[in-house]
Amino acid sequence: MLPDITTSRASCHCGTVRFTVQLSDGLRTARRCNCSYCRMRGAIAVSAPMGGIVVEQGEDALALYQFNTGTAKHYFCSKCGIYTFHQRRSNTDQYGVNVACLEGISPFDFAEVAVLDGENHPADHPKTISGGVAGFLRYVSAQ
Repeated sequence: MLPDITTSRASCHCGTVRFTVQLSDGLRTARRCNCSYCRMRGAIAVSAPMGGIVVEQGEDALALYQFNTGTAKHYFCSKCGIYTFHQRRSNTDQYGVNVACLEGISPFDFAEVAVLDGENHPADHPKTISGGVAGFLRYVSAQ
């Protein structure tokens, strides 16, 4: 795994949606979230600026899911159902990109990933210190 990559080709599982992504800080921004949606989705995401994603194929197959405040925009392939990327609620000038969609990258390449406290989102709890790290997810290969 190359943590310094700046640009990557990416696609959903079936290949209907293909895009290129310019990463904000390589793979160093890898994280998960424990909000109600991300907890169920279970993806590791890395950061990209708003202008950092170019959908090259299948834009018409991208479906959008929004919930709660409707600020975050979660995109997924309407054919295979794979989450591709989302506009973040915590920083609407940024995308979170599913690392499993990046060419040659697997979520299992990351030994440890920070889990952000999206359950206590700062926009929902402005008087508390929230939105920080809730914990860490570790992967240890049996081999």
